Amino acid sequence: MLARSPLTELVQDAFVFGAARQTLTRQYLRHKSAVGILAVNDADQILLVRQYRHPVRAHLWEIPTGLLDSEGESMLQTAQRELAEEADLSAESWHTLVDFFTTPGISDEAMRVYLARDLHAVPMNERHIREDEEAEFEFAWITFEEALQAVMSGVIRNPATVTGLLALHAVRTGAGKLRDPTSPWPLHPRSISP
Repeated sequence: MLARSPLTELVQDAFVFGAARQTLTRQYLRHKSAVGILAVNDADQILLVRQYRHPVRAHLWEIPTGLLDSEGESMLQTAQRELAEEADLSAESWHTLVDFFTTPGISDEAMRVYLARDLHAVPMNERHIREDEEAEFEFAWITFEEALQAVMSGVIRNPATVTGLLALHAVRTGAGKLRDPTSPWPLHPRSISP
């Protein structure tokens, strides 16, 4: 390990690659990884959260997301917790929508986006107190069509949101299928159960 922060470690690996068996050395960020939640209400509206993201110096509209930073918590449990903490919602119906690596050229961060439906408000006395950037969250419910247009026009630029919305579009047009919320992900770098 070359450096460490609360979210990532900068590491360097040497590995043997290709038919020539060449030894290569690469540096990359080892990340805790995360989940995202595409929450859809009964009016077929998508929940978006406006959050400040300092690395890009911008407020971005995105789906609720959260780090896999609780020991022993499955990806689904993390998604359920994050939906409650970030959006004051719980969901009866959960499906795996899409899995992807966020920036595989520089980081091993893996992300699973869930589709959450049959939503209910978390009771006031059970709500999480949001701090730091989360304390200034703004929320918006927009139609699925508006969300897709926002992706294609460049208004929505967050990778989990873009990927999740396009995956849901693929499901709705018959080009893809929803998966069980506990579907395995053998190549997940943290080897965390779904």
